Amino acid sequence: MRNPHRSQKIAFFFLFLATLLIVVPVGLIVVIIIQKGLPAINWQFLSDIPRQGMRAGGIFPAIVGTMYLVTGAIVFALPIGLLSAIYLSEYSKDNLLTRIIKLAIVNLAGVPSVVYGLFGLALFVIFFKFGASILSGSLTLGILILPVIITTSHEALKSVPYSFREVSLSLGASKWQTVRHIVLPNAVPGIVTGTILEIGRAAGETAPILFTVAAFYLTQLPKSIFDQTMALPYHLYAISTQVPNVDEKIRYGTAFVLLTLVLFMNLVAIIIRYKFRKRKKW
Repeated sequence: MRNPHRSQKIAFFFLFLATLLIVVPVGLIVVIIIQKGLPAINWQFLSDIPRQGMRAGGIFPAIVGTMYLVTGAIVFALPIGLLSAIYLSEYSKDNLLTRIIKLAIVNLAGVPSVVYGLFGLALFVIFFKFGASILSGSLTLGILILPVIITTSHEALKSVPYSFREVSLSLGASKWQTVRHIVLPNAVPGIVTGTILEIGRAAGETAPILFTVAAFYLTQLPKSIFDQTMALPYHLYAISTQVPNVDEKIRYGTAFVLLTLVLFMNLVAIIIRYKFRKRKKW
């Protein structure tokens, strides 16, 4: 007779082993980046422009450019994604067309980022004639992160108990008032979770900005959304593959700054999510 306790221990062992196979390599990567990149971090490195063919100086333009692109992508994608999720969750009928749209959104989340880069090049850079600019790069990154924001926001809205909607409607509130004052506040933690995931992805993508915005080297900051800008992911790629004789600590220092920037953005979003979760009554 099979022992259920033994089966449970075996299952827990394999689950623990699978967790280690994921956590340990990631932890080693983080440790190596910190160990080799931390010596390069100083005020000049963070506040100066690249010098001597990017073999010296700092990465300030790349930091600012990354912030511009991530902010632009979120400003574009979050309202559209949230409104789309509200429509799919609260207003659309469950028919064949709606199911096809939902399936298409899920499939778009798995499209390689280089495809989005080519799409942004064709649509924003060439067709709309925005050129290689912050606007083109932000819109391309916004489209890249849009499917996941729609999906996670939709699931967050659907997780709000239907009884909340029934009580609100029975008290005379309109459909939109119910969504705005009852459903959305209770779904904010899930919406922020999806946004957290995509902030990190937008900050770390190289292929989309390679086609639409990233500059190899600039001596000044962009002055408008129609200017090119440097960005940390592409800058890291450039100094690692295109520029010879770059000090190792500069490469790892750039990677460390990018990792820290992503973690800081995630930390801010996690704090916002935590505060909204404390308000939940269910």
